Amino acid sequence: MQTIDWNDFSKVELRVGRVIAAEPFTAARKPAYILQVDFGEEIGTRKSSAQITALYSAEQLVGRLEVAVNFPPKQIDPLMSECLVTGFHDAEGRVSLCMPEHEVPLGTRLL
Repeated sequence: MQTIDWNDFSKVELRVGRVIAAEPFTAARKPAYILQVDFGEEIGTRKSSAQITALYSAEQLVGRLEVAVNFPPKQIDPLMSECLVTGFHDAEGRVSLCMPEHEVPLGTRLL
């Protein structure tokens, strides 16, 4: 496994946000949702395409905290994605989201 130093890690902006809307991304090539994630006043709301339909319904996602990386906007089919939600693949390739266990302020950076 390759390692990075602290300076490399500190460049990555992993922040907590709350899903305020989730809907099927019908134009995506693979099953996905369009998420709207609120990162608080400083960052605001960002959109993301997330291929997480195997383990989550749209209704289950709304209101949940999640960890995401704020990237420059990227075109994904007709959607301009503004962040990347994080998760882990299980043995079957399904994504389990990375979520804080307790309430933390929106926009809080992972350290």
